[in-house]
Amino acid sequence: MPGTPYVVSDVMSQTVAAVGRRAAFKEIVQLMQDWKVSALPVLEGEGRVVGVVSEADLLPKEEFRDSDPDRATQLRRLDDLAKAGGLTAEDLMTSPALTVRADATLAQAARTMAHAKVKRLPVVDDVGMLQGIVSRADLLKVFLRDDEEIAEEVRREVVAYLFPAPGSAVQVEVRNGVVKLIGHAPETSLVPVAARLVRAVEGVVDVEFELTRSESPAEPTAAPAKGGENLSPA
Repeated sequence: MPGTPYVVSDVMSQTVAAVGRRAAFKEIVQLMQDWKVSALPVLEGEGRVVGVVSEADLLPKEEFRDSDPDRATQLRRLDDLAKAGGLTAEDLMTSPALTVRADATLAQAARTMAHAKVKRLPVVDDVGMLQGIVSRADLLKVFLRDDEEIAEEVRREVVAYLFPAPGSAVQVEVRNGVVKLIGHAPETSLVPVAARLVRAVEGVVDVEFELTRSESPAEPTAAPAKGGENLSPA
């Protein structure tokens, strides 16, 4: 079966810019500029994450600086109006903080970011202490894996498991993260399973198949297809 998936601790940054509850508005803006980040964890005590302050939390101060919102806007945007008057991280932060554990898979972290529409997540331990930060860019690092490294994992974890020799003769090619399985296999009905397992390998962009049945190698099961869909034994 496929190997252990990458987890957040494999790609996160351990050096993190953060602020305390009493950090002033201008201090927060300066730190974001210095570190070129769009959000900062807010800490208390020895490093427990109690919130996150982001650019979105700071913008209401500029938005409402020279305006007098009407009653409907006031009712609709109470939180933003409160933040427009905020002076410290405690006034401005979103709390409780949306966080992720270091042992979460990259897929889990990506889903959390996508659902919450955030660009980064503080990484915490089981008592909420800050361990690092993971960003969208960090999650994409797996796509920088070398093609041959990916090919070797697919051969070892997928092909050897689903299409073992001597009944099969399946070759693996990888180009720019796209995996192609080529050759002969007695059980091409396993192609959809192979497609799922190959896609689970970190760094795989897509998967294609050019497989024929071993007992009739001259007759392809189907035209070369992407993702194993519509491939079935003749």
